[in-house]
Amino acid sequence: MGKQFSEISESHKTFIEQQKIFFVGTARSKGSVNVSPKGMDTFKVINSNKIIWLNLTGSGNETAAHLQKNNRMTIMFCSFEEKPLILRLYGKAEIFHKQDAKFQEYISHFPKHIGARQIIEMEVDLVQTSCGFAVPFMEFKEERSQLTHWADKKGEDGIETYWKEKNTKSIDGYEI
Repeated sequence: MGKQFSEISESHKTFIEQQKIFFVGTARSKGSVNVSPKGMDTFKVINSNKIIWLNLTGSGNETAAHLQKNNRMTIMFCSFEEKPLILRLYGKAEIFHKQDAKFQEYISHFPKHIGARQIIEMEVDLVQTSCGFAVPFMEFKEERSQLTHWADKKGEDGIETYWKEKNTKSIDGYEI
């Protein structure tokens, strides 16, 4: 049976910090629902009701397109090792870009990455845990290095060009 909490407890925070992957879910009122896997050192718990995550350059920019019109977001962590557990964070999110003061305030929480595209801040209003008994055991091997190498090779100017060419429309045609 799932349990609900009004904030991120210390044990929730410890669990979150141990996970190597998390999933972000967003949607506008019409169009596709997006669920996106995230990894690397891109997620931080700021306090019991606030998290931030660094959105790195990717092939799409669905989260940004959705948050422009609908700020609901769900983040899910699940244990693939040891004790089974699924933990979801529900809340309202705001997206910040490099020119925003909040981006500049938060960027120091993360390792430097040329492909840093946005920082998303979420006010958490519900934490839900459930058993995770059906989640398979999987062993973490290592972080992938392709995204970092790709971004470093492109450089800052190349990344900006990529954003203009590939990250300005959602799959549903929404302008970003």
